[in-house]
Amino acid sequence: MARLTWREARLVKVRDETATARTLVLEAPGWPGHLAGQHLDVRLTADDGYQARRSYSLAAPADGDRIELTVQRVADGEVSPYLTEVMEPGDSLELRGPVGGWFVWRPAASAPVLLVAGGAGIVPLMAMIRQRRTAGPATPFRLVYSLRDPGQLYYAGELRDPPRELDVTLAYTRATPDGWARTAGRLTAADLGPYREADCFVCGPTGFVEAAAELLQQLGHDPARIRTERFGPTGD
Repeated sequence: MARLTWREARLVKVRDETATARTLVLEAPGWPGHLAGQHLDVRLTADDGYQARRSYSLAAPADGDRIELTVQRVADGEVSPYLTEVMEPGDSLELRGPVGGWFVWRPAASAPVLLVAGGAGIVPLMAMIRQRRTAGPATPFRLVYSLRDPGQLYYAGELRDPPRELDVTLAYTRATPDGWARTAGRLTAADLGPYREADCFVCGPTGFVEAAAELLQQLGHDPARIRTERFGPTGD
């Protein structure tokens, strides 16, 4: 396996997803490509030589040297405030990757896919959704996305009115849009619905991931087919 090395990437475009989250579109010459679900490391270097590193999931499938990250700003963080509030097109940073080979979806897979996201855990799952759309397989895809309120919805343009081939359930936990049929509350077995023989990908905060994985097992999903990716406080 080739050793991962740091490479310079230049910011070419930004998109605000929410009041505190931003998608960064970067050009990384020589990028080796990646699988949907993988992540990379970002390194920032201050004028005095101090360095800070963080890992971020890739938000879109491979597209030559162009990659996308979606970053949630963390209060009092070292890296995310710079990426979401300071960095502008034309600025550069260092990155290394791709990293990870287990929490990935490949278009050649034929089993139905159930994606379960908690908050910012939608990012690597969105890469899988976009990879499916790009590759064009007939694999059934269902997304169950748990989030606090409508203002926290990432990728709203794609998920509020999803294409016919993508089944989306939005499960709000604190506040819902006007007229929303589902009462605000935590994810339940009823939200997870069908696809008993599915490849399941669950991503979000540790507590959410553990609860969602347990619900999936209670519904009869094979534990060997439940892949999880979790994140927690990092001081980011």
